Amino acid sequence: MGNSLSTARIVSFNANGIRAASRKGFFDWMARFNPDVVCVQETKAQAHQLTDEVFHPRGYHCIYNDAVKKGYSGTAVYSRVKPRAVTTQLGWEPVDSEGRYLQCDFDGLSVISLYVPSGSSSDAALEKKFTFMELFYEHLRALKRKRRDFIICADWNTCHQNIDLRNWKPNQKNSGFLPEERAWLDRIYDEIGFVDSFRVIDKEPDRYTWWSNRGQAWANNVGWRLDYQMITPKLVPAVRAASIYTDERFSDHAPQVMEYALEIKA
Repeated sequence: MGNSLSTARIVSFNANGIRAASRKGFFDWMARFNPDVVCVQETKAQAHQLTDEVFHPRGYHCIYNDAVKKGYSGTAVYSRVKPRAVTTQLGWEPVDSEGRYLQCDFDGLSVISLYVPSGSSSDAALEKKFTFMELFYEHLRALKRKRRDFIICADWNTCHQNIDLRNWKPNQKNSGFLPEERAWLDRIYDEIGFVDSFRVIDKEPDRYTWWSNRGQAWANNVGWRLDYQMITPKLVPAVRAASIYTDERFSDHAPQVMEYALEIKA
């Protein structure tokens, strides 16, 4: 399939069920939009349920990392260039059995699809998220020491600053905008050195990627910016464009699109 163009278009998208997103036109959009790499979170399907050709779009290498539990979690990567290596296990829970991590290695660059646990449903869910945060912080430190660049496309399930969600004041006591969660992102940025690529060029408010299905959240743009691409510092000069696709609705999340001046090589 060769190499990608010198400007790489990379998409991060929480599908909230890849089969449901497909029915809503996601793969039709993908064919028109023609990205180089698409990182999907929450596929909510097993490989045997994804045999239809729509789930293996032409021109892409398709990698799925399913959760053991049916209809839950899971990640995927669609890449025009075949990865040199693929990592689906980190050796700890809840990552491994829930298919939350999928890393594709290319020449000097790794692209990761990541689904961070949500802590909003219960105290137990929040503890699970805190455990993940602690272990994943150490994993990010280890990645930063490697002699390659990283693009981590994820539903982080956390907003960083007040401008990242509409109703920030009442949500300071809710998972997704807790002080501990925001401090975790501070440490990733300030101590390890990863960079929120979207904010490199777009520092405006009201840039959201998730809207509740309750009420009129979508219609009134009462949202949260939960989906973004973290990059290693050397990639900052390569950031060319940032956008969130909202012309169609494939999920309760919207695809977050970045363009980088780089060539993805096998």
